[in-house]
Amino acid sequence: MKKLALLLLGVATLAGVVVFTATASRHVTAQEAAPIFVKKIPAGYRDWKVVSVAHEAGELNDIRAVLGNDLAIKAYRESKLPFPEGAIVGRIAWSYVSSEENNKAFGRDQSFVAGSPTDFYLQFMVKDSKKYAATGGWGYSSFDKDGKPTAEAAMKTCFPCHQAIKDRDFVFTRYAP
Repeated sequence: MKKLALLLLGVATLAGVVVFTATASRHVTAQEAAPIFVKKIPAGYRDWKVVSVAHEAGELNDIRAVLGNDLAIKAYRESKLPFPEGAIVGRIAWSYVSSEENNKAFGRDQSFVAGSPTDFYLQFMVKDSKKYAATGGWGYSSFDKDGKPTAEAAMKTCFPCHQAIKDRDFVFTRYAP
């Protein structure tokens, strides 16, 4: 009876070790393959301060407002690079359309205003050096006008483009006080 109890205890211990090892190895693999994409729209982004505005021509052909959370704005104002952990830079993009009403007031065609949201309406960069180590410490995201995340295949183009400005902590937009 004593031998049977010891045998069962040994088998149970061995099974526990196997389960623990398998679980631990899956955890390490998940850490090594950390996501580079942000899947959630940051709360309160519409209340953030403006960093700058831009018009992008070419294929993008949009107007955009670039926003920053308090940490990002502080870093911009102090010209502090790299950006601190938790900084978030966001972008809202619209097509731009001629404003007939404004053009009448000016007496000529010269005014453009925000039109409909673009396909990549919202984009965010979230600074988390540990979680997004594979992409320079930044997690990237893009959402359509309905708040749905962009396909991961499209998101994989973010970091390669941002590598061109590594010396600016991978951030294109400069602060426009």
